[in-house]
Amino acid sequence: MAGVRVAIDGPVAAGKSTVARALARRLSFRYLDTGAMYRALAWASQAQGIGPSDETGVRDLLAHFDLKVELAPGGDCRIAVDGRDITTDIRTQAIGELASALSALPFVREWMVRRQQALAAAGDIVAEGRDIQTVVIPDAEVKIFLTASEHERADRNQRDRQRTGESADAATVLAELRRRDTRDSTRAHAPLRAAPDAVTLDSTGLTVEDVVERIAELVQQRERTKT
Repeated sequence: MAGVRVAIDGPVAAGKSTVARALARRLSFRYLDTGAMYRALAWASQAQGIGPSDETGVRDLLAHFDLKVELAPGGDCRIAVDGRDITTDIRTQAIGELASALSALPFVREWMVRRQQALAAAGDIVAEGRDIQTVVIPDAEVKIFLTASEHERADRNQRDRQRTGESADAATVLAELRRRDTRDSTRAHAPLRAAPDAVTLDSTGLTVEDVVERIAELVQQRERTKT
């Protein structure tokens, strides 16, 4: 299926990364986690004590930001900064919150989008992240807006934290998720939304395999229309 680009967007904890990685394995496509790129910037920003309100500092950081994204067929996406692999280091709640705040800066998104578009250009890729199907790859062959109920997303987020050794009570997790949803959907630049031609999938109560199967069918249908 040469040249097919699958763009998966949706709110936090909707299952984008899990589904996209599994779909890439299923199709033997490359997998691009665009959120990891923002997390990498957040990791570097945190290490240097630069907050999102310090726009001059963030611009200076970007000017010398040595980010490497390595993609391989079958769902592997490795992230390195200054030659150091930080793929696992960036998976904390604090880094995620900082990445969300940094992503609201228009010049940060412009910097990231240019690199994401270059990575996706060759096709045969499953790319996931916010605004991937509206801004980054608006002409993707398959566009998915993946969502779930806020309570299920909060439960997933809490389980993810537990796996990384973090802890938070359910009420706190839900409140943070709602704040993140509001920030992502109301930002002035590239707010979170489904593209007009995207297929919206509600994963509430579904297994990862269920969701992957549905998207794989859409990819196969798209490929048949091209032949």
